[in-house]
Amino acid sequence: MFPATFPKPQLFSPGKDAPALGWGLLAPGWIADLFVSAMHQHTDQRFVAVGSRSADRARSFSVQHSIARAYDSYEQLVADPEVDVVYIAAPQSEHLTLGRLSIAAGKHTLIEKPLATTADEARALAAAAQNAGVLLMEALWSRYLPQTSVVRTLVNDGFLGDVRSVVADHGQAIPGYPHHRLHRRELGGGALLDLGIYPVQLDSMVLGKPQSITAIGGLLDTGVDAFSTLVLGHGRDVQSTLTTSLAVRTPSTAVISGTQASIEMDGSFYMPTTFRLAGNDGDAMVWNDTTGVTSMAGLSWEATALARFVGEGRIESPLHTLDETISILETLDEARRQLHESASL
Repeated sequence: MFPATFPKPQLFSPGKDAPALGWGLLAPGWIADLFVSAMHQHTDQRFVAVGSRSADRARSFSVQHSIARAYDSYEQLVADPEVDVVYIAAPQSEHLTLGRLSIAAGKHTLIEKPLATTADEARALAAAAQNAGVLLMEALWSRYLPQTSVVRTLVNDGFLGDVRSVVADHGQAIPGYPHHRLHRRELGGGALLDLGIYPVQLDSMVLGKPQSITAIGGLLDTGVDAFSTLVLGHGRDVQSTLTTSLAVRTPSTAVISGTQASIEMDGSFYMPTTFRLAGNDGDAMVWNDTTGVTSMAGLSWEATALARFVGEGRIESPLHTLDETISILETLDEARRQLHESASL
């Protein structure tokens, strides 16, 4: 049976049990520019310092975003006493080293997805954060969007019946071969870690850790995975199909199918978007985001979420725990292992 109305979304709004924190940025670049802009426009969180190996880059970024202090070393930034949270926006190959640096300085730490390049690296970061008593969180912004909380409630409250599958894709035509970071193995490149993580995390949120993983696809001659299809088994009668590519742009839609109804998420499903709740009898309802926070501005939700978790005394996100973060990386590890093994035959 359909709900009379959609559940109210969980909103991580400024001023609601979320202290205003001082933030420091490690490694300014494209995603950092989008994150800082979104946060400063839509939250009461503020960056107070930026650190880069390049003094000119740090200074330019600080001027662009009205950030008070610019450092030409990462060590200086994490030592800043006014920095409560460090946001790490470097390539994933640097996440373990910089995450350890931030955690050792006693800072709450937000690391761009993926948290690390392997599950073992993620375990090391999680252990360090737990020992230090600081919050560690992967910047997987999709988990904190209003639509995600509505989808989660519909699934958990049984409006779909028994969920039988998740079908999702995420493909981007990444330019600049072979110099773009996603084409370079030494920078943690490849489609799965950077793009495929979105379909995999959706499957994980809905169905949990898979019992079986089958991956087919291909590699670039630089040694990174270029495209793949993952078939994840979740026990009897439950199977998901997830695809990713850095060679072509795909619709990036997602469908969660149950025995009574399905949720059909428009592209790009991992960003603020709309979805349709469709019953097996033909009935349908459409959910629209009415917050006015659109596109990449949706990055702001995770910033306020982190601040709320810090205010609650947490050391991990309850919506995306470190155990789940590690589990998702285990799935990606195994998928990449299979792709490389197939390529070597």
